[in-house]
Amino acid sequence: MSDAMTSVETQKHLIGLLLGTENDWPRAFEALMGRLGLVEDGLGGRHEFATERVTIEPFDLTDRPRHGLVIDRLAYWYYHPREWLKKVALLDDVYLMNSPFSFQSMEKHAAYCAMLRLGLKIPTTVLVPYKNPVEHAKYAYTAERYNRTFDLDAIAADVGYPMFMKPFDGGGWVGVSRITDAADLHKAYDESGQRLMHLQASIEGYDSFARSLTIGAETMVMKFRPELPMHDRYEVAYDFLPPSAGLEVVAISKLINAFFRWEFNSCESLVVGDDVHPIDYANACPDIAITSLHYYFPWAISALLKWSAFCTVTGRRPRLDTNTTDYFEVADSDRSYGDKLAAYARLAEAHFEKDRYDEFCATSLASLDEIVRDWVDSPDFDALLVDTVKSTYPAHEQDRFVAHFRGLLNLWVSDNAK
Repeated sequence: MSDAMTSVETQKHLIGLLLGTENDWPRAFEALMGRLGLVEDGLGGRHEFATERVTIEPFDLTDRPRHGLVIDRLAYWYYHPREWLKKVALLDDVYLMNSPFSFQSMEKHAAYCAMLRLGLKIPTTVLVPYKNPVEHAKYAYTAERYNRTFDLDAIAADVGYPMFMKPFDGGGWVGVSRITDAADLHKAYDESGQRLMHLQASIEGYDSFARSLTIGAETMVMKFRPELPMHDRYEVAYDFLPPSAGLEVVAISKLINAFFRWEFNSCESLVVGDDVHPIDYANACPDIAITSLHYYFPWAISALLKWSAFCTVTGRRPRLDTNTTDYFEVADSDRSYGDKLAAYARLAEAHFEKDRYDEFCATSLASLDEIVRDWVDSPDFDALLVDTVKSTYPAHEQDRFVAHFRGLLNLWVSDNAK
């Protein structure tokens, strides 16, 4: 390195991790960030990264944050850090993954509405009122005075059996029921209590269940088997979708994330032939646990690190607003579905600066893939895997699961060898 380069002051960036109960991927992210070392930006600058787990404490609205970027996994349901995120975004331009200003859209309902507006193939979906209004005097008064009686069976007949009843703001499959007849319908609705529910037509006889995880400008489409235990749900499958359907899943994933300004989100689609039907496209805290992603875990942590580095080093500005008009102009045009999807993909790639990101990864982060491979094949990674399995499974199953996950990760190392 030249004397001129060594005299350049190194810019330091602090990445904040706002966490709930998880510990596996944060340990992985911290370990890889520690192995990364200095990053050159191609313009003569050098950058150094550190990570910090964000704590929850009182804050003055005029406090200056130390973080340049925060990866949020908590504020969707924990309000105090949510308000801190809003403050550092509005007053201090801290880059957030994801934006707390769009959390309500992550309650599924708005995402469905947006996708219908954009012309995507959403199954018939109906929102029904609370079975039991929220216990509050104002709710009770309004329900008694203004809630109209309705025929649940007639609505179900219009939707068609079989169908699913699921919370409009749900996650993790909590409160989801498959409805095959009127008895199922009324039982599920009675048990929904004070949860607001969607009725959604089932896509029967689908060929594949695709779950796509998007982190920044990258998307990984994985074959998902929801009927299996979590450690087996993500199948290692390389070409399980027809090429056109695979491209459509990626395009729709990036579209919905760019539309809502989400950068860390998972999406679910049912694929029938070449037709892609999105059924869940909003997850504030997408699953990236090693015990579920296994084979795909190194990619997820690597993509998270790459996007964090790209945003901080290049000075990418956070976008708190949306440009829905640009998307709606495409939706309202007389273009074919395929041409609309291509136009959406161009808008999404522009939002994520895909070309600039790819160039940054190929130059400033050229050594990262090798760093990740070496790390996955190291004793440090084995320690992380063993600790995670011990905290997840009963003692009599731990050896089996360590061997199970290690085998899948060895496959990843082999598939990503030099």
